[in-house]
Amino acid sequence: MTRTDELRARLLGTRPTDVVWGWVGPLLVAAVGGFLRFWHLDRPHSLVFDETYYVKQGWSLIQHGVELRVQGKNEDADKLWNAGTTAVFSDQGDMVVHPPVGKWLIGAGEWLFGPTSSFGWRFAVAALGTLSILILGRVARRMFGSTLLGCTAALLLAVEGTHVAMSRTGILDMVVSFFALAGFAALVVDRDTTRERLATWAGSQANGIRLDRGPWLGARPWRWLAGLSLGLCLSTKWSGLFFLAVFGLMTVFWDMGARRAVGIRPWWREGVFKDGPYAAVQLVVTSAVVYVASWSGWFATSNGYHRQWNTFHPGEGIQWLPPVLRNWVKYHQDMWQFNTTLTTPHSYASNPWGWMIQARPTSFFYEGTTKGQGGCAVDQCSQAVHTIGTVSVWWVGIVALLVCAFFWVVRRDWRAGAALAGVLAGYGPWFLYQERTIYAFYTVAFEPWVVLAIVFCIGLVLGGPEATRERRRTGALVVGAYLLLTIALFAWFYPIYTAQVVPYDHWLRLMWFRSWI
Repeated sequence: MTRTDELRARLLGTRPTDVVWGWVGPLLVAAVGGFLRFWHLDRPHSLVFDETYYVKQGWSLIQHGVELRVQGKNEDADKLWNAGTTAVFSDQGDMVVHPPVGKWLIGAGEWLFGPTSSFGWRFAVAALGTLSILILGRVARRMFGSTLLGCTAALLLAVEGTHVAMSRTGILDMVVSFFALAGFAALVVDRDTTRERLATWAGSQANGIRLDRGPWLGARPWRWLAGLSLGLCLSTKWSGLFFLAVFGLMTVFWDMGARRAVGIRPWWREGVFKDGPYAAVQLVVTSAVVYVASWSGWFATSNGYHRQWNTFHPGEGIQWLPPVLRNWVKYHQDMWQFNTTLTTPHSYASNPWGWMIQARPTSFFYEGTTKGQGGCAVDQCSQAVHTIGTVSVWWVGIVALLVCAFFWVVRRDWRAGAALAGVLAGYGPWFLYQERTIYAFYTVAFEPWVVLAIVFCIGLVLGGPEATRERRRTGALVVGAYLLLTIALFAWFYPIYTAQVVPYDHWLRLMWFRSWI
């Protein structure tokens, strides 16, 4: 083995070689997951939960380039919309509290299939939820060097209840999750390609000499793609900013570790002064450009919210800015005020401490029917959409994250650290806003990294190439039983992810705890 090969093995670890199955396996799992998400996607044919805002705003963006306020009460507009009437907008801009990208995507589905089609207003979110399965399967395969583990990650996401319910609802959180995951996946590919380049460079140097200066690691197109993805995440919800910050630090730390591994000294200087600034341009600057561009509809129109604010508030705001930017900044100040002070009571609001244990999942829709109504064949039926997670994923996920913390701190395993980084970015910030009105379904944003933590532990249970046949057989039985249990639990709860009409007694059996009702 040459020095370059030794360095490549040290920097990249085990690489999967089954190229065909590396694609076929995740694609098959994603196809199954897509079927579960798209089957009867139009059920229920009514706006559920926050679809009342984002579906209308998405269509307003398509029609007018900006979100317009509905005429009259929002509840009345919902009734008209559900009945097929979409002419519900006034000519005044609406004060919306999230950036436009997610709503543009929802609007694109409405444009394709019609705004009165409940399939149409959920189409884009379902598509992104399905693509998330494929991306997670591929990135897990790359991280763990195993197509089997990659397909396991895809399967766990495909049959996770919160992910399915959120994929079938036209709101923004699945969009945040998708773009955060896409950005992360691009950074993982960038990590591999740059380490390959670094191993080749270091192997060409004279053996045993001190490396005082490392190479420039190239244009790194995958990190540009990560900047675009994370910019779209931020341009859907501001919570995407935390993914940008955490993943930005993560990619620079990866570069530092690679330079250290090949013997460059001082490796920290190279990371801070050579890799850091370029990473900032690729991620932070790119995301900022994407964010501003996402507001192009607001800039191009004259009747968006606060678009003419300076006319009615002369001498106010940041005076050295041009009027249009002064108005835009004021709009963002109002958004910040709303997002950080929202404390309106809600029966399904929940504290982040209870999210992973499924203490208070969110009910998006519930309708009781009697015999002869909506396919009800017994005296009393229920139709519901509920974000109860597949508990074998979330409860095991808590243990898996603790295991990952150990392996990252003690063993410095980058895969464990990467899983923790995604959970930190998507979960940690909500503990700063525990008094705010927040909901358990926000977990969908960081769920892919909980799955990666579980798959990390599954790899430990299965054992590596050095494990005995008996050891691997026992591990396979344990993992197989866990996956079968997860699939069974998902199948049990599937009716309340997809608004199936079931007898009331059956619905009640699905509510394991009083806090779920």
